[in-house]
Amino acid sequence: MSTIQKSTFAMYGLTVLASTLILVGCGKKTTNGDQSAGGGNSVEIQNAGSDTMVNLAQAWAEAYGAANNNVDVAVAGGGSGTGIAALINGTADIANCSRAMKSSELTKSVNTHGQDPKQYVMGLDALAVYVHKDNPLDEITIEQLGGIYGEDGAITKWSQLGVKSSDGNDEIIRISRQSNSGTYVYFKETVVPKGKEFKLGSRDLHGSKDVVELVGNTPSAIGYSGMGYATDHVKMLKVALKEGETYYAPSLQNSLDRKYPIARPLYMYTTGEPTGHIKSYIDWCLTDAGQKIVVDNGYIPAPKN
Repeated sequence: MSTIQKSTFAMYGLTVLASTLILVGCGKKTTNGDQSAGGGNSVEIQNAGSDTMVNLAQAWAEAYGAANNNVDVAVAGGGSGTGIAALINGTADIANCSRAMKSSELTKSVNTHGQDPKQYVMGLDALAVYVHKDNPLDEITIEQLGGIYGEDGAITKWSQLGVKSSDGNDEIIRISRQSNSGTYVYFKETVVPKGKEFKLGSRDLHGSKDVVELVGNTPSAIGYSGMGYATDHVKMLKVALKEGETYYAPSLQNSLDRKYPIARPLYMYTTGEPTGHIKSYIDWCLTDAGQKIVVDNGYIPAPKN
């Protein structure tokens, strides 16, 4: 796996909001290289970062802990950027990231720890565009999304897309994520025209689940989140790069075939080459058993080397 790209990692502890913190088990903090295999003492691996990955990470942690009684994995969300900060500060062993680490984060990590962060691709996520289940819109282009979300974008009404929301409100209510989110960063890079920022006035939420819930309760809303967060109250739109091209639904096969245009890797990062319990845990997440959990949570298995 490449060590050049990096992803964000969630700062957590007693000061992290309870809504973003999920703990699995208890024990003592470990650091790369000083974990010993076996023994009677409980070992705790600190794993934090991407809110997109938090349900998946919790499922991994629970399954691994059930099979390894002396290892507990503590999982925290909070966003990719927050997780990367925790990794750099040494308060986390593994950062979950839905984006690659930035060059500035890489430099800071190297300056702090004296070694390059190690990157692992743990799976893929099709970033879905959600509307209310009763919205008649079925498909959208990247260009249209740029017109909705990008600054100076001219699309502000559902009627401009040829539809009418079920509540009669023609104004498009834009649901987005906060700027510390890897999902925010990836969506901006993929959808917003180059050199532009997000249009002001969106409702910026902290969590992936929160985005889907708000869209499901707001007939005139549009939002973006991981496809694993889909519910019966929302619809995932088919997406094409531009008009005249084929529209593809966010799905496992379309993402593997690189047809769906908003698919991305999901990463884990460590401060250097992991050892001991940390390495064993990451390796297990990439086994068939670990990757089955990826699929069960609505994501796409990591590509085989």
